[in-house]
Amino acid sequence: MKKKVKVVAAVIEQEGKVLCALRSSQMSIPNVWEFPGGKVEEGESLQTALEREIEEELACSIKAGSIFHDHTHEYEAAVVQLIALKAKLIEGAPAAQEHEELLWLPKESLASLVWAPADVPAVEALIEEKKVLNS
Repeated sequence: MKKKVKVVAAVIEQEGKVLCALRSSQMSIPNVWEFPGGKVEEGESLQTALEREIEEELACSIKAGSIFHDHTHEYEAAVVQLIALKAKLIEGAPAAQEHEELLWLPKESLASLVWAPADVPAVEALIEEKKVLNS
């Protein structure tokens, strides 16, 4: 039976752009884009886990908000429940600690990147959200 992993991801928007993070070649599922975040530890709320992970991965502080998207994806090695939360940057500027690169992109350009499979449904939901707001 595959290991089940609960992961939180930050959808950080600023000035009409969304923060995207490129997984490094040392990470599992390397060289694809994702929303930054990480595993939820035992006893942590989703928001606390996300705020901790962003502090560790990006050396900045966020305020995690409500759930934007929840999707479970089955990889070869594990089943990942990816819970994307909207988040606001509150202190510092994101700096790649573990990722290869960080990029701010407008929602309508998100589809131009190659995303980790678990992140794809949240990306599609963000692009759809943009279309709905503009119609």
